[in-house]
Amino acid sequence: MLKKLIQISCGLFLVVLFAASDLHAQSARDAANNWHQWRGPDATGVSGTATPPTEWSEQKNIQWKVAVEGQSTSTPIIWDNKVFVLTAIKTGKKDTSIPDPKDQPKTNFFDIKRPNEFRAFVVVCLDRNTGKEVWRDTPTTRIPHEGVHNDNNFASASPTTDGERLYCWFGSAGLFCYDLEGKKLWQRELGEARVGSSLGEGCSPVLHDNKLIIVRDHSHRGSIEVLDAKTGDTVWRKDRDEDNAWATPLVIEHSGRTQVITAASDYVRSYDLNNGEIIWQCSGLTGNVTPCPVVDGDVVVCMSGYEGHAVLALPLSATGDISESENIVWSKDQGTPYIPSPLLYDDMLYFSQSNRDILTCLDSKTGNTIIDRTRLPGISNIYASPVGANDHVYFIGRAGTTLVLKRSAELDVVATNKLDDRIDASPALAGDQLFLRGHKFLYCIADNK
Repeated sequence: MLKKLIQISCGLFLVVLFAASDLHAQSARDAANNWHQWRGPDATGVSGTATPPTEWSEQKNIQWKVAVEGQSTSTPIIWDNKVFVLTAIKTGKKDTSIPDPKDQPKTNFFDIKRPNEFRAFVVVCLDRNTGKEVWRDTPTTRIPHEGVHNDNNFASASPTTDGERLYCWFGSAGLFCYDLEGKKLWQRELGEARVGSSLGEGCSPVLHDNKLIIVRDHSHRGSIEVLDAKTGDTVWRKDRDEDNAWATPLVIEHSGRTQVITAASDYVRSYDLNNGEIIWQCSGLTGNVTPCPVVDGDVVVCMSGYEGHAVLALPLSATGDISESENIVWSKDQGTPYIPSPLLYDDMLYFSQSNRDILTCLDSKTGNTIIDRTRLPGISNIYASPVGANDHVYFIGRAGTTLVLKRSAELDVVATNKLDDRIDASPALAGDQLFLRGHKFLYCIADNK
């Protein structure tokens, strides 16, 4: 009898184990077919399944185009038939106890003033096929506690989802969790960030294994905080003595641990996701780090391009402080971006210099140069991060022009496409669609069949 019970128990255990494995595999397939977070399924900027068009205009291959009220440069995310976007909308209502910005004294380098007008912080869900609004919610309306750079805004972090819950981070205005039908499940206030020179916030949340990671680097008073994704409760929190940085963290399982890679001016750090312990760290980036890290096999590549240029390829198997050591796999000091993140496409690492139209492509495993600081024709300033799919690379200029390149060891321009909108937000790819968010409109681009 006991033997029979043991056999039944073992059988049930295997059924549960295989079911969990199947669910994990299904979840991975779902993520690969969607664009569920900033920088896509694997946080590389690449979709391995998308087949978007290479040519479009205001009159060609526009499946739909909808106006999005307010200001935001966050990337839209896509899950199944839903598109999620964030925005911050001026309400016209002012607090007269706060002086009008034009009457406030200069208190920072860029002369950025505190607003006195309320903003509505809004989450919008659109139908992926038609662009029609499915639901919207305004989780909070408030006056921001400090201003923001003209090229930034109060809704610049991208949302993320696991297919069950949607996480929307408005920085100092709060963190909000919904189900995909628009029901708010929980919310958290994580305090006000005091960003140097009032440049504004922008680091996006990252979701992994039912944990939500929030990094805030500002004026040496930052933090990394990990929350329970189901409840919003804090799992652990660590202070970070880093100046302004906006690099979204990267989570990777390697060397028997789940590592959270954060890039900032003093150090690139790897934290253990489970307990916050620093596994390894390395100095060497420049200030105002904004590009997010990318992983290729056993190496993470981090870069920065403000007041200098730096790119470091670091081993995920490291421990301790590896600054200026032989453990660094390779490094470069030319051509790196300030705002756009790099694109890692099958061992080819694409990036632009500063915010300019100068392309570099390196072999991500060796650091060897494939394309050396070559001008991209037809575009100029670049804030959006490049994306890749179906052997093509998409670079988007701020004036609304997208340059489509063949993934190649040479500069091979396939098409130049112009829209009548300014585009600073990074694009999203899913299925046969490309989503571009301008200052006025959200475009869904697909071949007209």
